[in-house]
Amino acid sequence: MSAELQPLDPEEGVERFLAYMAPSWRDSTYNNAVTRLGHLLDFLDERGIDDTTVLSGRTLSDFVAWRRDEIAPITLQKQLTTVRVFLQWLADIDAVRDGLAEQLHAPELPDGAESSDVVIETHRVERMLEHFDRFDYAGRMHAMVAILWRTGMRRGALHSLDVDDLRPDERAIVLEHRPDSGTYLKNGADGERWIYLGPRWYQIIEDYIAERRLDKTDENGREPLLTTRYGRPHVTTITDNCYRATRPCQYTGECPVGRDIEECEGTRNPEQCPCKRGPHSFRRGAISDHLREGTPPEVVSERMNVSLDVLYKHYDVRSNREKMDVRKEHLPE
Repeated sequence: MSAELQPLDPEEGVERFLAYMAPSWRDSTYNNAVTRLGHLLDFLDERGIDDTTVLSGRTLSDFVAWRRDEIAPITLQKQLTTVRVFLQWLADIDAVRDGLAEQLHAPELPDGAESSDVVIETHRVERMLEHFDRFDYAGRMHAMVAILWRTGMRRGALHSLDVDDLRPDERAIVLEHRPDSGTYLKNGADGERWIYLGPRWYQIIEDYIAERRLDKTDENGREPLLTTRYGRPHVTTITDNCYRATRPCQYTGECPVGRDIEECEGTRNPEQCPCKRGPHSFRRGAISDHLREGTPPEVVSERMNVSLDVLYKHYDVRSNREKMDVRKEHLPE
């Protein structure tokens, strides 16, 4: 049970947070946080809110709408990460209720809105999966990475999955649009589909459910496939888990950019790792890997729920040489 909340003025809260984080942040990170949290303080002041304990999911939703009118969605997504870390810190000092940070919803981005070079390479995922196989088999992170890489599904689709969506006989998983019970697919009912996993990948998910999954239901009485101690993980939790899983130091024990792992700010806050990758990078990487292995584009299009135009324009990161190699397999000698 959470401790009793203690009233705290938002401005004082920001000052305490910045003082706490300053020793582990670079100057640029600190300055960005001052600006981003300044917007939050302006919003709260405008609404006459002078106590952090009254902050609610509705307050956060109003803040997102307030900022959305001023900046691009992708910029807002980045800025909200700082606010989310701030809310998590406030929860630790009993100034907001536990779990409030997970109610800060960032706007969804259209396909291709992120930079096309944000992708995770096949060799990195293979190394990551090898690490999970040896040291954390069938944990939540392992199940998450396996699904994202094998299916290329969007973050929202992963968030929507229930245990009942598995189809053991077909070694498949089903995606359904369920707005009435709190989960959504980007393209609504048009995004509903069956996705084949195959024996190797399905076994990881099956073992996760049998051995590692926390037995939780969500507020609608559904049994989420992936669970935390709070129930169904928020989409931002999925992003944070991807950041954690993709830090190279987590699965190689080394830092590719030469940082001291013990002192690195990315060790304490995965968002600060320069090598991290989010859920969308798995989607880009999976689509390109399917194409690289010779899967027909039309099949990839249906499997990943993406039009061919968008697939070629934003998701296909193969080199021209790799594209030639795939075409070569279909040409007569």
